[in-house]
Amino acid sequence: MRALGPGSVSSFLKIILDVIYVGLWIFVSLLSLFTLIALLFSFNPELLAAMLPISDAVEAVSRNGPLFAGALAAWALLLGGWMVIVERLRKIFATLTAGDPFHPDNVVRLRLIGLVLAGLEVGRYVFSGLARWLAPKAKVIDDSFTLTAWFSVLVVFVLAEVFREGARLRREAELTI
Repeated sequence: MRALGPGSVSSFLKIILDVIYVGLWIFVSLLSLFTLIALLFSFNPELLAAMLPISDAVEAVSRNGPLFAGALAAWALLLGGWMVIVERLRKIFATLTAGDPFHPDNVVRLRLIGLVLAGLEVGRYVFSGLARWLAPKAKVIDDSFTLTAWFSVLVVFVLAEVFREGARLRREAELTI
């Protein structure tokens, strides 16, 4: 099986990325909606009291609702970062399917993927610190240093430079008679 061009492995992977992208859009939309609902119930617990006859649940929601809404918003931001990554990968795989792997835009796309990956990892540390400060008894997220994530960021930046060099060599070859 071929790696580039129509009907290749790259075109199959592009289809998979398209499906994942749509799924991420749906999931981020639902998380955003649930965040708004959680905020609404946390700032106006009477709405929940009218729906549920349990007063303990209303008190728990009014006490923990903002934390729950913040956690949902953090998940929505995380998935938004993944949406950016998947969207850029879709564009890269579109150039691979077209048979043009060293398209100059792929360099910028890979650099953005590296920056978003680094931002997601830093965001994980920030969210973990906030969660530890706001809810000290709850173990919300693992805040340990992950060498694999930072190695992935470096690999993506190195690949961006490889693609930049490939695009430069292609431009030089096009100028050669």
